[in-house]
Amino acid sequence: MTDYMSLPNDLPVPEDDGAADHLEGIAVGPIVLVSTAGDPVDLSRLGPGLTVLYVYPMTGTPGVALPEGWNEIPGARGCTPESCAFRDHYAQLREAGADAVYGISSQDLDAQREAAMRLELPYPLLADPDLALAAELRLPTFEAGGATRYRRLTMIVVAGRIEHVFYPIFPPDAHAGEVLAWLADR
Repeated sequence: MTDYMSLPNDLPVPEDDGAADHLEGIAVGPIVLVSTAGDPVDLSRLGPGLTVLYVYPMTGTPGVALPEGWNEIPGARGCTPESCAFRDHYAQLREAGADAVYGISSQDLDAQREAAMRLELPYPLLADPDLALAAELRLPTFEAGGATRYRRLTMIVVAGRIEHVFYPIFPPDAHAGEVLAWLADR
């Protein structure tokens, strides 16, 4: 399937396995990831404001098959619609108090740049091919297509600490709206 914008109706719903329960309240350590804007981003120095960090498995690339069994892995499918929803809600997220929005996956910088340009994202994506964020924060991952990939989650970071975590996320194409509603209620 090469239509990365649509989600099959029969996707399995991810269950909360507790793998993100430890995150709220902890400080983000000095993890430096390269952004699609070309600059390094130190996640421990995001500033005193609120930052949305949405973490996802991988963005599909036109003409490249998804890993075998991708649609059967709970929470794997939907990275492109999720990124587009954050794009479409970006101005509203900023108005609701988000000083910055970043998307993070274990894909390399070239793949992240391709996705950011193709999807016309108004915010940078961060490349974490070495899974530095997973190692530092013990983020949940899974294996697919011969690679370790992030499980989908979103962290709200305020003044260097994780204030709130969304996990698991389903459906991914509605998640940006969920984050926006949380910010409006905050």
